[in-house]
Amino acid sequence: MQIVVLDAKPLDVGDMDWAPLRALGEVTLHPNSMPDEVAARIENAAAIFTNKVKVGAREMDAAPGLKFIGVLATGYDVVDVKAARERNITVCNVPGYGTNFVAQTTIALLLELCHQAGAHDAAIRDGQWQKEGAFSFWNAPLIDLDGKTLVIIGLGAIGRRVARIAQSLGMKVIAAQLPGREKQDDEFARLPLEEALTQADVVSLHCPLTEQTRAIINAQTLQVMKPSALLINTARGLLVNDEDLAFALREGQIAGYAADVLSQEPPPDNHRLLHAPNCILTPHYSWASPQSRQRLLNMAVENLRLFLTGVPQNVVNPSVKGSSIQKDKD
Repeated sequence: MQIVVLDAKPLDVGDMDWAPLRALGEVTLHPNSMPDEVAARIENAAAIFTNKVKVGAREMDAAPGLKFIGVLATGYDVVDVKAARERNITVCNVPGYGTNFVAQTTIALLLELCHQAGAHDAAIRDGQWQKEGAFSFWNAPLIDLDGKTLVIIGLGAIGRRVARIAQSLGMKVIAAQLPGREKQDDEFARLPLEEALTQADVVSLHCPLTEQTRAIINAQTLQVMKPSALLINTARGLLVNDEDLAFALREGQIAGYAADVLSQEPPPDNHRLLHAPNCILTPHYSWASPQSRQRLLNMAVENLRLFLTGVPQNVVNPSVKGSSIQKDKD
């Protein structure tokens, strides 16, 4: 069986063990794949893996023997799942592999907005504390989170982990109820999205990118937030309308934004948020601790192994008819 990994980097920077995947078939690892390279690279594959390389109907049609697409991530918007379903191709993702580290990054970004530790370090090295002369110095507002309200948009495993850490900091947590989503009994209070946003001191995004959530943060939703509110995004860059957010930051409609994701990755030099005030950006590394990456790879391989046995897990297009491929065949 031929197995193709379309973008092994940055999952593997030389520290991952691919032996369990190689035990399932003949594996070809590509560090990355450009859009016009995908069809040729997968034409003889029975199973493929992708992280950020898009796989649509055209690419699937170029691979008549393709039966399995493994997404090396939790979000699976890079795969046209409708086209896969129509072609009886099973698509599996990897939920939960990086829950703790993504939550840790979320809180780190929030605390950086509240403490501006990097900016104060730079100020010391620039001599500003020395010029001040006092034993204590700060050049930006310091924000105490105790008693503040955190609104979580997307209360899955990561959102819940963030919510519980926030509670330990003394924050009140509200889950935003998205339009069209089924209401759930929960340990956290739920309010309709815009009502929740009016109460938020901090908003943290953890929902998947869908047509319903694309640009969920936009001019309308930003206008109902407090001028003192902070926004955190460790989910997907396209959950935010960049132009609307940059305007809101410039005009003081909200107090700050911190994100580990952008609408374009890496960003062009003229990306609007690179030059927005009160904006902290990190390079999409909230998933990338060594422990998280190896866990991701192990779970992705297990997805394929179980698919081969006829009992697939983590299937994101479950209406696909039961089918399997033989691992001892090319």
